[in-house]
Amino acid sequence: MINGIINIYKEKGYTSHDVVAKLRGIVKQKKIGHTGTLDPDAVGVLPVCFGSATKLCDMMTDQSKEYEACMHLGFTTDTQDISGKILTNADVCHSESEVKNVIMSFVGGYDQIPPMYSARKIHGKKLYELAREGKEVERQPHHVEIFYIKLLEIKLPEVCFVVGCSKGTYIRTLCADIGNQLGCGATMTALKRTRVGNFVIKDSITLSQVEELVASNKLAAYTTAPDTVFKNYAGAVVKLDAERALSNGNKLYPEQLDFDDKTFFKDGELLRVYNRQHVFQAVYIYIKNEEAFKPYKMFLS
Repeated sequence: MINGIINIYKEKGYTSHDVVAKLRGIVKQKKIGHTGTLDPDAVGVLPVCFGSATKLCDMMTDQSKEYEACMHLGFTTDTQDISGKILTNADVCHSESEVKNVIMSFVGGYDQIPPMYSARKIHGKKLYELAREGKEVERQPHHVEIFYIKLLEIKLPEVCFVVGCSKGTYIRTLCADIGNQLGCGATMTALKRTRVGNFVIKDSITLSQVEELVASNKLAAYTTAPDTVFKNYAGAVVKLDAERALSNGNKLYPEQLDFDDKTFFKDGELLRVYNRQHVFQAVYIYIKNEEAFKPYKMFLS
């Protein structure tokens, strides 16, 4: 059984759920989960968690991301991307300098209204399900952070750029918002996710490559251990008298742990915890008023 994360390159035409379904068939393992939806027309990095690492799915979804995107100024669609029905057409009467200034004005935080064609839920129903029924509902704006935008090419009405952003950012909505700001509208024409957290596109592998690696018994070399996601946090090995407490998911006290190097912890700080065989078992969180560590995520196999 695989327990770890594989950096998959999601190809065009597949949903994220399609990727998981195909991987279940390839590796003959049911416990698999992806770490954030990519639209069928989008390509790029999709970290997929296997076995005990599926407990990381929600945390991986929260990580920052980077995309390469292209948009076409002058028209809008109901899906905000090229797959949708055209709603408006307008002339693009702006200079490259004006377009650049408006694009760069989005760097920083802003409140973004999620698109109707998205997996976000309202009253337990996904927005895209409502959209397919011809319904449009009021959506509350969601605060997102645009860390940076790097312009790759401007050949009006086409613009291509790289954007680094926080979780929950819709790039097609960013394109639409840029178009609205310019007054001519805009539609996303291409999207490639190049990074999720520390997982980058140059290290990603396709589903066909996974099949080849499984056949040659070399997939382990492309599997990232769950504890690498927490490599920025301190680590500790449990002492002999506390092994039972760890295996039962009980709280641990500082005197029950052999720390790598750090001994002072702030309230809410995370710690990687290993058993006596130096096998990663859990992430604990320090509770200052109890002077103890409590389980945050358990990865017991």
